[in-house]
Amino acid sequence: MKKILILLIFLTILPSILASNFQVEQTSQDEVLIVGLDAPTTFSLNIHNSGTTDKIKFYNILGFDMSPKEPIEIKTEETKEILLNVYPRDLSNYRGFYTLRYFIESQNSPDQEERLTFEIIDLKDAFDVSSSDIDLEANTLKIYLTNKKNFNFEKVNAKISSPFFNLDRTFSLSPHEKKTFEITLKKEDFKELTAGFYTITADLSVDDLNTKVNGVINFIEKDISTTTKREYGIIVTTKIIEKKNEGNTIQKSQTQIQKNIISRLFTSFSPEPQIVERKGLKIYYTWENEVKPGETLTIKVKTNWLLPFLIIIILIVIVVTVKKISKTDIILRKRVNFVKTAGGEFALKVSLFINAQKYIERVNIIDRIPSIAKVHNQFSGPSPTRINESTKRIEWNFEKLEAGEKRMVSYVIYSKVGILGKFALPSATAFYDMDGKIKEVQSNRTFFVTEQAREEENL
Repeated sequence: MKKILILLIFLTILPSILASNFQVEQTSQDEVLIVGLDAPTTFSLNIHNSGTTDKIKFYNILGFDMSPKEPIEIKTEETKEILLNVYPRDLSNYRGFYTLRYFIESQNSPDQEERLTFEIIDLKDAFDVSSSDIDLEANTLKIYLTNKKNFNFEKVNAKISSPFFNLDRTFSLSPHEKKTFEITLKKEDFKELTAGFYTITADLSVDDLNTKVNGVINFIEKDISTTTKREYGIIVTTKIIEKKNEGNTIQKSQTQIQKNIISRLFTSFSPEPQIVERKGLKIYYTWENEVKPGETLTIKVKTNWLLPFLIIIILIVIVVTVKKISKTDIILRKRVNFVKTAGGEFALKVSLFINAQKYIERVNIIDRIPSIAKVHNQFSGPSPTRINESTKRIEWNFEKLEAGEKRMVSYVIYSKVGILGKFALPSATAFYDMDGKIKEVQSNRTFFVTEQAREEENL
């Protein structure tokens, strides 16, 4: 009975003998350990000593370095705040939450086992990069770099880039801090970009450890387009249509112009239209294009009225000539040719062509001979009616000419005096009777260049 009583007393006081004198409360949370970075994760602990004054140390059996390493004195009923640092070891194959068993070693009580839980991550998992939305009218853009973890970065170098900007900064980043950078935008740098989502790339360096983090910029849609029309020229008219996309979305453009069936024959296009439709006397030309941001679509339409203008002038001349010929009773034409003589004199053959358009009577053809020339006694066609050497006139008479009747007379003139330069012969004249009225018609004037005659003679 006495033995049983002693055993009960021993079992009653044993827990108090084995009980720890230290109560540990962790006041921090979400600690992380970054692989590859030679920096500890720090835990904030409140340790209360319910026993006698004692000195404690920390250790573990898993290879993690811990500090402080020196003994820490805690007096009776004292609560002391201790920052416990845990340094990384080779954990290259492990990522995620990890629980570390560690011990509190004291002088007056057995070693006390405790546990710490932290997350093992790569450097890239500690950061997040993002931005405010951007549109075409924005002059600035805000970039956000966030420390997602409970870790103090004393020095971070960040090179942040996107199609809209480039940024290089060095700064510190406290646990869960969000750093904001405001950037001034240059619209020329992104005027050709379409709306949508674009990648932000942050190249980060902490000590000797480098990583890359990506984010997204939202380029908000905005439709801005302008159309400019210009037209110039009178005979050659040019019309230019310009459509400029100043927004950030692809614009569908439709342009249509109208021509008539005559102007279309003298019109050229650049570029060529995709659709050509004819409706009655009108022709419709249509361009359908997609204009990218920052692009300008230029359509040039050129109508050359010079050719039809010349055709109209030629037609007018022809009509006037035909009308004039149709009103002419007789047509008289004169032609001159060089004649080579045996004695080497200067000689010309003069031919007169008489074309009666209507019935005429008592036709008198008179031609004048240059004063330095004489008439050779050789004729083609009817011989002259009279030759007056003193007045230098030669004449032919025809009693009548029927409508459509043609006659040709010719004679040769010569001169022993050499002639240089341009030799001019006067017009011939025809007098005739038409319906009882005497009328007169003159021929064309003829010219002869004497150098040409000598060249022909030397051939």
